[in-house]
Amino acid sequence: MAGVDVLSAPLNIGFDYTRSLGPVLGRFMAGLRDRRVLGSRSADGRIHVPPLEYDPATHAPLTDLVEVASTGTVLSWTWTDHPLEGQPLDRPFGWALIRLDGADTAMLHAVDAGTRDRMQTGMRVHIRWSPERTGHIRDIECFEPGSAAPVPPSADTGEPVTIMTTPIRLSYTHTTSTDESRYLRALAEGRLLGQRCPVCHKVYVPPRVCPADGVPTEEEVPVRDHGTVTTFCVVNVPFPGQRLDPPYVVAQILLDGADIPIPHFVIGDAGQVRMGMRVAAVWRPPEDWTTTPENIVHFRPTGEPDAPYESFEEHL
Repeated sequence: MAGVDVLSAPLNIGFDYTRSLGPVLGRFMAGLRDRRVLGSRSADGRIHVPPLEYDPATHAPLTDLVEVASTGTVLSWTWTDHPLEGQPLDRPFGWALIRLDGADTAMLHAVDAGTRDRMQTGMRVHIRWSPERTGHIRDIECFEPGSAAPVPPSADTGEPVTIMTTPIRLSYTHTTSTDESRYLRALAEGRLLGQRCPVCHKVYVPPRVCPADGVPTEEEVPVRDHGTVTTFCVVNVPFPGQRLDPPYVVAQILLDGADIPIPHFVIGDAGQVRMGMRVAAVWRPPEDWTTTPENIVHFRPTGEPDAPYESFEEHL
């Protein structure tokens, strides 16, 4: 088994995180939209920016919001030579903890200092406001060195900000282990490959360190592309990025010859899917096979009699 070239590929994960803001953060975001920075006053008189919703000592709700300045002092910082997609600036910049004048706590934001040499602890900075503001933390485009002439606040629109949506993106290169690479190459040949634990002799698909014994699986074992539904859920709620239109079923499927289920789609009448149902993999056309798990598009009912509960009760 030595000498297997491992596989690697770019992996991009992303979703839009949407949250309701509540009365405190809603006022904070509305303030940013109007070029104002608000902080919350706790029982000890400290001003927290960004505002806290509850007092850290008494746990009482904080409703007293006060305006602070758009200038401040860098307390600590680090430098980013190679900005990532989605970060505030597309050129080298500093991340800094900045205490705004009138605040007692620091906020994290980007500083467009130009070069690393211009960044220093104790430097004075001011907010560069985004030209178009919507009631979001990104209404602060970044901070700049120095104390610029104050920018007059925009007229108060009076409209509260209730919802904030933030895109979450993570891009990286995933490199598989040698065992995972063999598993993926087998998928590209239309085969399912597991490995057996040398201690408990259970077969795992895909190969992994045995969760029961803590040792790597070793012996390669071919596994059928037929199996049994152990548990399942019916997805009825639509959301961005879905591959299927609801309702559809996501099930844990115990493949014949394996000792741990894999999650996958079961296509058919969602109301007919049940524990013990026998299913079979539906593969992409052979000319489309690649070294990815997506070679199996979904599973379908086979029409065979249901497996007895005793045959999968230890795999729930």
